[in-house]
Amino acid sequence: MNYIENVYICLTAPVLVAQLFMRRQGRVMLLFLLSGMTACLFSAYVSTFIAGIMETDTQHAAFDIAPTVEEILKVLPVLFFLLVFEPERGEAVHGALMVSVGFATFENVCYLTSYGSDDLLRLLVRGFGTGAMHVVCGRAVSVGVFFLWDRAWLRAVGGFALLCAVITFHAIFNVLVNQTGAVFWVGSVLPLTMVLAYFLIGRSRRAGSPTPGTAHP
Repeated sequence: MNYIENVYICLTAPVLVAQLFMRRQGRVMLLFLLSGMTACLFSAYVSTFIAGIMETDTQHAAFDIAPTVEEILKVLPVLFFLLVFEPERGEAVHGALMVSVGFATFENVCYLTSYGSDDLLRLLVRGFGTGAMHVVCGRAVSVGVFFLWDRAWLRAVGGFALLCAVITFHAIFNVLVNQTGAVFWVGSVLPLTMVLAYFLIGRSRRAGSPTPGTAHP
């Protein structure tokens, strides 16, 4: 058994045990977290298989193959949840984020076991950058689910456009963080900057919204 399967077992075992003590909402969120880790594991298999068929090296696979495979596998648990259980939109939105968190967590641990922990600063920057990148992609998909799900044609066209957008963003991130020097730092900080900007914009909107029950002029 390879190390990646060992990592998967160690990370998912506590999640499975915690399922026994959670209420429905918490159980669903933990299942999404587990789905993200599982999607990361399967994406490694699928990307390696496709790279072998195309006879490409690891670096080009990370740029050309991995972003597409990973983003498609990340969205599948959310689509399954929506189509089978027909939940409230809020559950689907938070579920997409939890899938991204699970995926990023598993990916970061695998990166740590592969490359070691000698450069702590680089690990911190890449770890937060990878997590932020996956969260940005998950948030984009969840927004699409929230606003496009009611109309079938808009769901198909808009969902495909959003998927292409997050794949492109993911690919750009992979290209940048696989470089050295300033390019690496820019690529790692870019998703964090987007998360911070989203947080500040959302906070300013909430601050500017009228208090419930307040009369409008």
